Amino acid sequence: MTPLLLRHFTLVTALGAGIEPTLAALRTGRSGLAAREFGGGFTTCVGEVEALDNIRLEDEVAKFDCRNNRLASFALGQDGFSRAVAAARDRYGADRIGLFLGTSTSGIEETEIAYARRDRATGVLPADYHYAETQNTFSVARLVAQRLQLEGPAMAASAACATTAKVFGNAARMIAAGFCDAAIVGGADSLCATTLYGFRSLGLVAPNPCRPFDALREGISIGEAAGFALVERSEAALQDDDIVLLGFGESSDAYHMSTPDPEGRGARAAMERALATAGLAAGDIDYINLHGTATLAGDAAEDRAVTAVFGDATPCSSTKGHTGHTLGAAGIVEAIICALALRHRFMPGSPHTRQLDPALRSRYVIDASSASLSRVMSNSFGFGGSNCSLVFGRLA
Repeated sequence: MTPLLLRHFTLVTALGAGIEPTLAALRTGRSGLAAREFGGGFTTCVGEVEALDNIRLEDEVAKFDCRNNRLASFALGQDGFSRAVAAARDRYGADRIGLFLGTSTSGIEETEIAYARRDRATGVLPADYHYAETQNTFSVARLVAQRLQLEGPAMAASAACATTAKVFGNAARMIAAGFCDAAIVGGADSLCATTLYGFRSLGLVAPNPCRPFDALREGISIGEAAGFALVERSEAALQDDDIVLLGFGESSDAYHMSTPDPEGRGARAAMERALATAGLAAGDIDYINLHGTATLAGDAAEDRAVTAVFGDATPCSSTKGHTGHTLGAAGIVEAIICALALRHRFMPGSPHTRQLDPALRSRYVIDASSASLSRVMSNSFGFGGSNCSLVFGRLA
């Protein structure tokens, strides 16, 4: 594929708002996970964006107000991202910038609140509940298009935890086909009772901060996040710190609704396709950001897939001990983490992981360290076998 330049990007997670606090936390090993108690004696660690409690969408976008859209809107205001998009709009035109976003939770919390307020006699939901602008998956795309004044092709994906990795492929295909000259990719996922209690019912939520690839790992820590990247053709001369998308690979193994293929066949196919579209061999990858959720089955399956493709020499780690598992937002979160690792020449570590599982063969990195990286891979593997791997690099 023709490489795509990541012209600008921004991120909000439990580590903070914007790139700078994210970068500082990654370098020092700081985690954004904290314990919270929920109803029914349910205590777990989550990656919460506390600033959202004091934000409300107002004026022309008030109808979109929900936790997920507040999170997305908050991220648009970080790192000069909206200004960068405005400059691109001037270069290409509002109708030549595509919008390819994703979410898995969308505004489910708003529906939870509305359901609790329903008419007990009729079951009718309150009149001030707006499904189309809140829980509907496309609502975040409508909000972002309005905020950024974009008129190009727009779509919203929902493919579990691979969601905001797969949107890079959507953008690459649409740009290659000539439908747009640049694109905004990314999305948001927010904390809500449905996901917290849903994962708890599956026995997948850890009481303590998640410990990917640890011998004593207990399950996931759920987080929330929003992130966006402006991508465009990399035809101009690249600068030293420019990051490009070199390749992407997708697969759907459909092994089980929630359990990954134990041999990691779908994950392996995604990684191999990403290498193929990038025109690279396994030995060309300097670091892999693993999906690494800290579940027993998930980490074991990914380890088998990674070692089948790369052997046991390529350094890898999961950064979910920093941010929590941000579900549908994990793809964009970890893509931006990979971009930061490339630009600032370091390898992220794995907070809370202490004792590596001896049954896993990957070369897992616990502590962050300086590293001159040229090409990295980011893995996002979701429920139902929805898999996506991305390859990023520096060409200059």
